[in-house]
This record gives sequence, C-alpha cells and structure tokens, in this order.
Amino acid sequence: MSALAESTRTHEEGRRLVAETAERVLAEHPVATTGIRELLGAIFDAGLAWVHFPVGHGGLGVDAGLQEVANRIFGDAGVPHVFELNPMGYGMAGPTIAHHGSDELRTALLRPLFTCEHLWCQLFSEPGAGSDLAGLATRAVKDGDEWVVDGQKVWTSLGHVARWAMLLARTDPGAAKHQGLTYFVVDMTSPGVSVRPLRQMTGEAEFNEVFLEGVRIPDSQRLGDVGAGWSVAMTTLMNERNAIGGGSSVRNDGPIGTALSLWRDRPDLRTPALEERLVALFRRADAARLTGDRQRVERGHAPIGPEGSAAKLVWAELGQAVMDFCMDLLGPEAGTYSGYDLVREHEDVGDGVIRWAVTSSYDDVQRAWLRSRAYTIEGGTSDVLRNIIGERLLGLPGDLRADRGPWSQVPRG
Repeated sequence: MSALAESTRTHEEGRRLVAETAERVLAEHPVATTGIRELLGAIFDAGLAWVHFPVGHGGLGVDAGLQEVANRIFGDAGVPHVFELNPMGYGMAGPTIAHHGSDELRTALLRPLFTCEHLWCQLFSEPGAGSDLAGLATRAVKDGDEWVVDGQKVWTSLGHVARWAMLLARTDPGAAKHQGLTYFVVDMTSPGVSVRPLRQMTGEAEFNEVFLEGVRIPDSQRLGDVGAGWSVAMTTLMNERNAIGGGSSVRNDGPIGTALSLWRDRPDLRTPALEERLVALFRRADAARLTGDRQRVERGHAPIGPEGSAAKLVWAELGQAVMDFCMDLLGPEAGTYSGYDLVREHEDVGDGVIRWAVTSSYDDVQRAWLRSRAYTIEGGTSDVLRNIIGERLLGLPGDLRADRGPWSQVPRG
C-alpha cells in the first residue's frame, strides 16, 4: 500500500472513530437532560475536547482536522462550543499546557478548563509592550521554590472573571529581550493580583488592566525552561491566531452570515452596487473557509506554525470589510446605537456557564461594527502578521533591528 493510501485509510479510520464516539456521548448524555458541565466533562473524558491531544488528556491522538467532525455533531445537537464559553482557555491555554506542561499540570488544569469550571485569561501585553511583546517589563524573581512577580498587564480579555492566567514575565534583564523571558500559569485569586476594567467604545468592559504586586508563583507552575518563555509563548500566539482566524467548516458562519441575514431580511435596502459587493465578500469568505479546512487536514498531528498568522490576517480584514458592508447597507440607520450604557450582556447557557464570545446578530450591526475595529489589532496587528508571513513563510529578509543587545540596555519609551 502506498504512503498516500495508508494516510487516507488512517484518516478515514480516525473520522469514523471521532463520529462514533461523539454519537455515543450524546446517546449516553442527552443534551436536553444533561447539565452543561457534566456534558462537557463527558466530551473531555471521551477524547473529543481536542481530538489531536493524547489519550487521557482530552484527546484521541488523531489528526487535528478531525475536530471539525466532533464539533459539527455536537453543534447540530445544540452543544455550545467551548471556544465561545472559555475562549482564552480553549484556544490558547489548553494547547500550550498540553505541549509544554508537566503531566501534573495537564491533569490538574485541562479538564476544569474544558468544563469551564476555570475560565482563563492571557497576561502578555503591557502599556509599553503591545505589538513589541518581547519588550515587556513585568519582572519575575526566583525566591526558593517560588517566583515573585511585579508588573502591569493591559488589554486582558475576561481578566475580571478568569481563575487562571497565562503569564509571560522577564526573569533575566541582562539577556537579549527574546531570551530573558519565562512562562508561567498563575492563579488569579493569588494575593497581589488586582484587576481594573477598561470601558470600550462599544460600551462593554471585557478588557482589563491587571496589576501584579509581589505575586508568588510556585516553580511547579512554570511552563518550559527558565529563559525559554518566548518559545512557549509562540505556541500560545500561534494557537491564538489560528483560533481567531482558523474559522469554521460551516458555510456562512461568522460575520458573512450576519451580512447575508441582513440582506435577506431587508430587501428595501438592496441596490445593484451593494449586491456586487456582497457577492465578492461571499467569495472571499468561502475561500477562507475552504483554505482553513485544507490547512487542518494537511497539518495532521503537527503543531500550528506561522500559517496561523495568515489565517488570522485574512479573517480580520475580511471581517472588517463585511461589517463595513453591513453599515453601508443600513444607510442612515447605521448611525443609531444605544449600547453605550452596557456593561456586557452575555448568554447564560446553564450551570452558571456563560457564553462570552456571543456572535452578533444582524439586529446588532452597530455594536458588531464597533467591535470589529479591534480585529486587526487583537491577536497580532496586521502589520506584525505581514512581517511574520514575509519572513517565516516567504523567506524574505527581516527588518533591520536596533534592539539586539541586552534588554536592560535597549531604550524604552
């Protein structure tokens, strides 16, 4: 049998295994009569949380692309996707812990992450280190079997409700800025952690600034070697970009579905010029969806690489273009918005579990348009992603850098 035929057979066997396992979980835990936490726990225990993870840690050890098989079966049955309930946990923390964490951390953290018992946030960006993340100044100093952390983080989504956080801190100021970083997971209930909400232009307050003052973290909560935090952070960031831009196999999911629903229900607003724009946006959205499907299949067991940056770039710019179209379609109605008094309205899906990543419906276009301004900033700005694509995918020369010396000697604003 050829290698291609063997690969195809193995992939089809994995597809059958995932589908049969998902159907068995639903038969044994009917959605209508099973609490959401119990159901998510059964999904994790069956290996369908992240199907490419090892058996016993939420996976079946099959190709990552087969996750869509489970997602479609559970979605059709009315099970919310965990990315909507615990976005930083499912999309970023889980893959990072699975790849770099000890068996003890995997056992302790992955299941309550997936069941949403523990929500997660990401303590990366700082007031002086956003796009230039490696320039961060939050300091971690070793003290026996613990690390003492002092610093400030900002733009921390869901920091006000998270139990755990992914933290990147500087442990060696004398090293080059990419080499003196170490990665930790930190309990957000630890003494010295304080969170302050940041009001956004949508009226919501899902972003926060986080202050760390003398926070003590056990060395057992370190991921990767001391000084190797940048490498661990790349796992987080590549998964973040893939989670944002990887998209769904479902046609017309996401922003393009909002535009199509609005077009269908408001025939009074249609014009030939707008129709031409919508058709072009639909083509782009479907091309992005199919490209995501192909990348998931081609990746197999391999970790996500810089191609995730391309997916996120395409998704962000397409999403903004779609929301611009929706606002243009609404015409004068686009100028009305009553959401500035909102803290944030979320959907309770049961058992105290909240759907945080609520997809905006077409009757909330103004809020969705305002929120879309962040698409090309969060998860890596478009300019940074273009540099990554150029340097790491296309092999183009890198930018000239003036910050190659020790971090402590690099000028900072």
